Amino acid sequence: MRSLLVAVLFPAFLGAAPDALQIVRPVISRTDDGVNEPKGSEHTGGDVLYFSCRVANYGKSADQQVKLAYAVEVFDPHGVPLMEPVKSEIAEEVSAEDKEWLPRIAAEIALPGAAPPGAYKIVVKVDDAVAHTTASLDVPFQVRGRVVPPTGKLTVQNLHCYSGEEDTKPLDNPVYKAGDSLWVRFDVTGFKTGEKNQVDVSYVFSVLAADGTVMWTAPEPVVDQGDSFYPKPFLSGAFSINVQSSVKPGEYAIGVKVTDAVGKQTISAKQPFTVQ
Repeated sequence: MRSLLVAVLFPAFLGAAPDALQIVRPVISRTDDGVNEPKGSEHTGGDVLYFSCRVANYGKSADQQVKLAYAVEVFDPHGVPLMEPVKSEIAEEVSAEDKEWLPRIAAEIALPGAAPPGAYKIVVKVDDAVAHTTASLDVPFQVRGRVVPPTGKLTVQNLHCYSGEEDTKPLDNPVYKAGDSLWVRFDVTGFKTGEKNQVDVSYVFSVLAADGTVMWTAPEPVVDQGDSFYPKPFLSGAFSINVQSSVKPGEYAIGVKVTDAVGKQTISAKQPFTVQ
C-alpha cells in the first residue's frame, strides 16, 4: 500500500512518459506563408493551395541534433492520390535558445482543373529518427465544382452555346446576328487512358446547315494530349466563331467530332443555333 501511495503522490520519481510526437498548427492558405483559410472555405479546380504545419515534441540527440523525415499526400473524395507525395527531411542542430522552435513542413498543392467536388484531405506523416517515434495528421478541405457523370464509352456532354467566353450560363435559345461571337463549350467522358494516365483526344469543329450539310470545317483539329499523375475524370473543350454578315438568317448548328486515339473511339455531336 505504501509503494502505491508513493507512486500516486510522486509520479516524477517513476519517470513520467515524455510527450508524444505531434503535428500541430496546420494551415491551408491561398498564398505562400499566408493566414489559415476560414472554416468552411471552399476551393475550385485549378486553385493552388499552400499548406504548412509544425512538429512538436520531437527528440534531440546528445549533441542536440534533430532528425525528422516527413511525407505530405493529398487525396480526392474517392481516396485517389491527387499528386506525387512531397517527401523531405529536416536535420537541424538546436541550441538552448531554440527550445521554443518547432520544425516547419510546407507543401504546394495544385488542384487539377477537373477536380471533382467533395471532401479532400491532406495526410502528413512524420518519422523521428532520434526518438524513434512517428506521428500523422489528416487535414480536411472542401472543393466545389461541376459534376460530370462518368460514361463507359466516348460521350459528349453539356454541349451548349454561350454569348461570351466568360459566360457561365448557356443560352436556352441561342440566337445570334451578324457580328456576334458564338461560343460553344462541352465536356467529354468515356475516353481511355494510356500509361501514366495519358490522354490523346482531338476535336474537329464544323458549321452545319439546317439539313446537316457541312458549310465550313476548321482546318486543324484541337488536340488535348499528354499525361498526368491524377487521372482526368473528364475533358472540357471550347470553340468560337464570329457570325459573318454574309451568313443568311436561318437555322444552323455547330458540329464537333471527337476522336479518342488511345481508345480508338469517335463520336459526333451538334448544337443548333439561329441567325437573325
